Amino acid sequence: MQSLPEEYRGYQPQLVALRVVDPPLLEQTVRGVWFGKRKGSDMTTGTIKKLVSERGFGFIAAEDGKEYFFHRGGLEAPLDFDRLAGGERVSFEVEASPKGPRAVKVSEA
Repeated sequence: MQSLPEEYRGYQPQLVALRVVDPPLLEQTVRGVWFGKRKGSDMTTGTIKKLVSERGFGFIAAEDGKEYFFHRGGLEAPLDFDRLAGGERVSFEVEASPKGPRAVKVSEA
């Protein structure tokens, strides 16, 4: 595998697909890698506020005053959803979803 240029080191690669329509009758899908987020950047901290154990999700009260949904699949090791009691301090990234922003990559703060 080819190594990355120095200016891209420390960024998380994310696969993307874009549909380009220019001119209007010509459609093309462009696939590539986007290096838009530096590792460890855009982390937010907060406290687990509420858990809905039987459905596998909960809510985090962030320090910025907002509340974010999270799903058990968004937890990073060593956090275990079944052992959470609420009140734990966590750090996380915010991701857009169809139902609004949600917390992902949730880890111990």
